[in-house]
Amino acid sequence: MYESAVQNLIDELGRLPGVGPKSAQRIAFYILNAEAEEMQKLTDAITRVKKTVSFCEICGNVSETKLCTICRDESRDVTALCVVEESKDVVAIERTRSFTGRYHVLGGSINPLAGIGPEQLRIRELVARLSDERINELILAMDPNLEGEATATYLSRLLVPIGIRVSRLASGLPVGGDLEYADEITLGRALEGRRVISEGNRSLTDNAAQNFEEAVEKEAQQKVAEEVESKPRARWAGSMFDDLGADSSAPENQQDTDQHKPPRGEQSDLNEPLLETELEEAREEATQNLPAEEIPGQPVPGELSPEERAERAAAAAFEAEEGLGTPETGEADTSGEGQAQERREAYEQKLDELKKTPLRTVAPTIPPIPGKTYVNPWT
Repeated sequence: MYESAVQNLIDELGRLPGVGPKSAQRIAFYILNAEAEEMQKLTDAITRVKKTVSFCEICGNVSETKLCTICRDESRDVTALCVVEESKDVVAIERTRSFTGRYHVLGGSINPLAGIGPEQLRIRELVARLSDERINELILAMDPNLEGEATATYLSRLLVPIGIRVSRLASGLPVGGDLEYADEITLGRALEGRRVISEGNRSLTDNAAQNFEEAVEKEAQQKVAEEVESKPRARWAGSMFDDLGADSSAPENQQDTDQHKPPRGEQSDLNEPLLETELEEAREEATQNLPAEEIPGQPVPGELSPEERAERAAAAAFEAEEGLGTPETGEADTSGEGQAQERREAYEQKLDELKKTPLRTVAPTIPPIPGKTYVNPWT
């Protein structure tokens, strides 16, 4: 126990809200050790607050005049009225800069355990202010605790007959909080007070599952089509004369030949009818300006035809193979065998010379590797 004056200061400081015995003791000794001028400033500030500061006659907020600065401001929205418990709640909402209406301070909340009921609050003044027809909405900004819920419920039931719109501040998850740490009541209210981001335009159907399967199948087909388009171009197939089908010189059976074209990407056979037609046209163009005697294929008087010359050449070759004489002389033709024998001997002689010729590259000097047996191919 301290002296009577010090103990009396500690007891008075301990009566302040949020100040315990230890805190009151530290504050008391701070006052004892501080300068007298500083403590005089503190005393003057407390005295001035008690003498000059009072509550606004309209809203109940703290003010040094009859009307607070918010009630005197004509630019505030008069159609919205926010009801709070204490004057400190007005400062908290004003810091958000999201509300431009006016306020009404109840001076507390309903707490039967502490002996505070509706009669001890400024509820009559609130009902009197609602007689102003310019007010369209009443916002209940109570603390989300048991006393705040009781006060909000009482006011909402009391103001229903008036026909004014009554709303309540949303309660839910705090910004930066985690779902796992939220209590059941907070999480439940967050679900109830959820806000719609997009209404959506989905139509109600009887076969939702079938429509879903069709959509999945359509998407798969689109992916297959995209993969086919992204693949490299297939190998060219067909004849080199396929692009001549649009010319006037194309044969009449061009449509028939087009029908027999192989699928794209496969090798096709030679288009013989079209090739013969093109060769014939090229031959005609080459012989168009030549004299009649120089045109190939025209028979000359006294000259054998190509067929006859071919038959005679074939007969001569057959007789040479059989060792018979030529039709003109009847002698044995041995010149072919002699020439073949000479070529064979010359080939064998050249082969022997190549075998005896040494390699032109010099054998390199390769150092041996320790522990390895090395075979030099040049030796």
